[in-house]
Amino acid sequence: MGNRFQVQDRFAAGAQYIGGQLRPGTSGHEYTVVNPATGENVLTYELAGTAEVDAAVAAAREAFPGWAGSTPGERSDAMHRFAGVLAEQAEDFAYAESLQCGKPIKLTTEFDVPGTVDNTAFFAGAARHLQGQSAGEYSGDHTSYVRREPIGVVGSIAPWNYPLQMAAWKVLPAVAAGNTVVLKPAELTPVTSLMFAQAAQRAGIPDGVVNIVTGAGRDAGEHLVGHPDVAMTSFTGSTPVGKRVAEIATSTVKRLHLELGGKAPFVVFDDADLDAAVHGAVAGSLINSGQDCTAATRAYVQRPLYDAFVSGVADLMATVRLGDPFDPATDLGPLVSHAQRDRVTGFVDRARAYATVVTGGEAPGGDLKDGAYYRPTLITGAAQHSEVVQSEIFGPVLVVLPFDSDDEGIRLANDTPYGLAASAWSRDVYRANRATREIKAGCVWVNDHIPIISEMPHGGYKASGFGKDMSVYSFEEYTQVKHVMYDNTAVVRKDWHRTIFGDRP
Repeated sequence: MGNRFQVQDRFAAGAQYIGGQLRPGTSGHEYTVVNPATGENVLTYELAGTAEVDAAVAAAREAFPGWAGSTPGERSDAMHRFAGVLAEQAEDFAYAESLQCGKPIKLTTEFDVPGTVDNTAFFAGAARHLQGQSAGEYSGDHTSYVRREPIGVVGSIAPWNYPLQMAAWKVLPAVAAGNTVVLKPAELTPVTSLMFAQAAQRAGIPDGVVNIVTGAGRDAGEHLVGHPDVAMTSFTGSTPVGKRVAEIATSTVKRLHLELGGKAPFVVFDDADLDAAVHGAVAGSLINSGQDCTAATRAYVQRPLYDAFVSGVADLMATVRLGDPFDPATDLGPLVSHAQRDRVTGFVDRARAYATVVTGGEAPGGDLKDGAYYRPTLITGAAQHSEVVQSEIFGPVLVVLPFDSDDEGIRLANDTPYGLAASAWSRDVYRANRATREIKAGCVWVNDHIPIISEMPHGGYKASGFGKDMSVYSFEEYTQVKHVMYDNTAVVRKDWHRTIFGDRP
């Protein structure tokens, strides 16, 4: 796939999209997006400051009455057109996502972009189901019902690992429910978020409904979260930053949605299909170079299969092809930046003091030396309490530990602060069912790891946050519930007034 457009030319007017127009930031600080595979500059732009956040919130607030007042059918039609525009531009989106993130083109072509189109189509349908509830007569001659209404301006903050999909997960349910949005993507990866907003405009979604501010978290991000005209904050990112977001959001008592870190366990019981588990572990741990909050990071393998599992994973990791993200044969691209690679390297190097690095554990040289690449890494011999078992590494690193009884395997799976995702591998339906019941995570796969679908929710337990992305559960989170009550009698009733205030004329 060739260079279909020059990113710098496309966003020459600026990397802020406010009220339907591109404009520059005014923070006084420039930022350069770098292709992590080559080190080449992709886009240099001025970061947003508080002025751009204020302008974007004002544009969203101005657009809210008209968009919220449109019918569900009108919003649905616009979003169906939006899905069509995204599908028409699929190659450009895949190219841009690979360029700014270093993702293999086969991942963006087969997963990221089609998933985004499907999400858009799903929420286009969901827009027609903004339903309340007819509750009937619960109190004498009164009739009650429940309305679901949009909340207002939603301030969303998305991470750098899946920029396009995270933009979709933040914007689509909010807009489908009648809200307007100000999205702050990560500074490293703003390109496809800006393209996403432009596609929404092309589809006929009114200016001001979707706005993008690209700025630093401590400046633009914190100002957006604390803004008094933002009614809800939706954040995806690390747990420590999520705690800071929650702290700021309490100042205005706004609705909060947090999808935070993960440390997904991969539990292999002794009756599992070993070959399937080995392939699942490699795919599940290396997806997006391991930069995935649901990636398999801790494999717990029952003792009879442990040695064969470790050997199989090591052999299969050795066949994984690192290379140019735009080569369809490439399996694994670089990490998003050299800083992220240095972070992963630090985890692995520190682990050498207390564990065994079976394979990987280094950056490749040769033609890949200028990129932020890191070899697939397998670690054994680490203790349950160790850093590589407990902390989110966010790189292509899998730690394997043995267990003996089923009770022990499930206990170890739950023994981290996180609870976003997990998987259980067994041919025994009762054993697998026990694992899905007792593992504390928002998603538990059985004999698979990673697949997601638009119709089902994604979100965590414990320190992995609260709230759901995708599905009707997500859609409803972007609404507020109102109780409406009618007195059905022909004359104004005074009996309950007398109960409270006494007998007055």
